Amino acid sequence: MSRFDLTGKRALVTGSARGIGFSLAKGLAEHGAEVIINATTQQGAEAAAQALVAEGFKAKALAFNVTDEAEVVAAIAKIEEEIGQIDILVNNAGIQKRTPLVDCPKETWDLVMDVNVTGPFLLCREVGRRMKERKAGKVINICSLMSDLGRASIVPYTASKGAVKMLTKGMATEMAKDGIQVNGIGPGYFATEMNTALVEDEDFSNWLCRRTPAGRWGNVDELVGTCIFLASPAADFVNGQVIFVDGGITAAI
Repeated sequence: MSRFDLTGKRALVTGSARGIGFSLAKGLAEHGAEVIINATTQQGAEAAAQALVAEGFKAKALAFNVTDEAEVVAAIAKIEEEIGQIDILVNNAGIQKRTPLVDCPKETWDLVMDVNVTGPFLLCREVGRRMKERKAGKVINICSLMSDLGRASIVPYTASKGAVKMLTKGMATEMAKDGIQVNGIGPGYFATEMNTALVEDEDFSNWLCRRTPAGRWGNVDELVGTCIFLASPAADFVNGQVIFVDGGITAAI
C-alpha cells in the first residue's frame, strides 16, 4: 500500500469545489495528501475545503481564474511561498458549450479553448517550472472520451480535449528526464452537473446505456482510483498516457 501513499504530498486540483474535481480532491486527501481546492470564487472554494476539513482531511482554498495569466502566476507563487510546494497538479477545470459548428460564435469557441486548453497550459507552465527545479512532480490532465472521439454539436469541446491530450504527451516528452510524470484521465459519460441535461434526457440515456458495454452512466467516484494511481509512486514509470475510464465505450463499435 505504500506505493499509493500520498502522505506529505500537496495537490492542487483546479475546478474542485464540486463534481469530478471535488471527488478527485477528496480521494487524494483520503490517501494522505494535503489538497488545495480551487474555484472561481473564494466562497465556493472555502466551502468545499471546509467540508474536507470537517472529515479530518488537510485542505486549503484558493480562488483564481485559470484563464487569467496574471491570476495564475500570482496564485502559484502564493501557494509555493506561503503554503508549500505543489507535488501534484490536477488540471480539472473545464467547460462545455453545445451548439452546431455552423452556428457557433467565435466567443463560444474562445471561451471553451481558454478554459479547457489555455488554463491547463498556464498551470502546467507555472507549476512545471518549479517541479523541474525539484526534479519531481506529477501532473494529471483531465482529458475526455472526446480526446479521441467526435460527437455532433460539441466541436469546440472535442477540439479542446484533443489539444489537452497532446499537451499531455508533449509535456511528458519534454519533462520526463526531469523526474516529472504527466498523464491524463479520459472520462467517459459521467453523471455530473455538466451533463444534467443529458442524464435527464431519456432517449439519450437509453442510447448511452446501449452504446456503453458497462450499460450505465459512470459515477464520479469511479475516477478516483485512476487519479490516485497516477499521483502515486506506483506510476513513476508511466508517462504521456491517457487512461480512459469509460465503461468500455472506446473499445466497442
